[in-house]
Amino acid sequence: MNLRQITIKDQLELKKVYFDSIQSLDENIYSQEQKRAWSSQAWDNPDFDKSIIKGKGWLLSEKGIIIAFATRYPINRIALFYCKGEFQRKGCGSKLLHKLEDEAKKEGLDSLSTEASLISYELFLKNEWEIIRKEKVTINNIFFERYKMTKIIRIN
Repeated sequence: MNLRQITIKDQLELKKVYFDSIQSLDENIYSQEQKRAWSSQAWDNPDFDKSIIKGKGWLLSEKGIIIAFATRYPINRIALFYCKGEFQRKGCGSKLLHKLEDEAKKEGLDSLSTEASLISYELFLKNEWEIIRKEKVTINNIFFERYKMTKIIRIN
């Protein structure tokens, strides 16, 4: 696996990873209707593009194909965190999360926050993130639950 910084040229391929990641989720956790509403955000939500263009992010590739990525936007928030279905549970998320945390520490940030899905929150918990609260959000008139989470990354 190769780790490199995201560039603007990666935008379309990142949208494909995002879409694949969501569509591959277990329907016992997210319904087909939820997955459709959520995955459409790559094209419908301007914040997606902003997170890639203005944020700081990293991607993992294998044989030249992007398999996972994560971004911080604004700088103290993990905004996007996705992995293609066939590569999930193989260490990609941990590798990206550690890179984002290490970068944030080097930049002098005290903490990071995120809104984690019902799938990803367990990875964050394993890496010493804390749940602030469970949230309910609506995307394209479809209801979702997620976790508002934070991690102190630097102790003064």
